[in-house]
Amino acid sequence: MTTTRTTFSLDESLADQARSLGINVSAAARDGVAAAVRSALAEADRRAYTKTPEAVDGFWVETEAWGTE
Repeated sequence: MTTTRTTFSLDESLADQARSLGINVSAAARDGVAAAVRSALAEADRRAYTKTPEAVDGFWVETEAWGTE
């Protein structure tokens, strides 16, 4: 996996707490971004499905009939 370096701002007291608790801030940020991306993709999928829900397609009904002939 190729990675890219990025910079973000973190509240100083939160950074201090993370350090004192031994939290790997880079790993935590990576996990948080991955979770946010999964959530955004799921939400986009829900919006797309709501906009165009699945429906029975007559084409496939006829296609299934070909197999029984």
